[in-house]
Amino acid sequence: MSGGQDEAIARGWAAVVAAARRTAAEGLVVGTSGNVSLRIGDTVLVTPSGVPYDRLRPEDLTGVDPEGNQILGKLAPTSELPLHLAIYRNTEASAVVHTHAVHATAVSTLVTEVPPIHYAAALLGGTVRVAPYARYGTPELARNMLTALRDRTGCLLANHGTVTHGATLDQAYERTAQLEWLCRVWLTANSLPGRTPTLLTPDQLNAAAQALKGYGQR
Repeated sequence: MSGGQDEAIARGWAAVVAAARRTAAEGLVVGTSGNVSLRIGDTVLVTPSGVPYDRLRPEDLTGVDPEGNQILGKLAPTSELPLHLAIYRNTEASAVVHTHAVHATAVSTLVTEVPPIHYAAALLGGTVRVAPYARYGTPELARNMLTALRDRTGCLLANHGTVTHGATLDQAYERTAQLEWLCRVWLTANSLPGRTPTLLTPDQLNAAAQALKGYGQR
């Protein structure tokens, strides 16, 4: 690799480690669960399997090519590598965040899609689907996830957790945080005996999606 590419890889790895540590610090994962990746050209930087995030160092850089062959580092990549690679092969995403967030995981055991209780769902492309259960690390899980992600930037994995992607790690992480919050709101509202939460209609959700396209600073 050229000097410039080496520098980009080093910066990318630092960002991956920072995002992974943030998932732990903010309670979205426990122990070594969950994983984070970043695509830089034809290299996918990914957290290694079974290593606590606070122990990761610059020299623990772990990377694979688009086919999953390890090209950087000596630590084995996350067992969820098929999930990450499936997103990169089928979308324009540059970053993926996978967590075992408590509220989102709980919701994944109750419904086939997250009820549209708040317009935050529009930030993920619409009503968030739940991918049917398959064992972690399997091609079947990756296939189920891709179906749930159709026209979406995030989904739940049944009895497992969350997956979001974005153009940057910050964007992918923000979508993860929004999805966990959305699930927490629905669980809270749905927990009141004798009361049923009011949900948004498809038209209301679509209107919010259109309005959000112009949200924020240009």
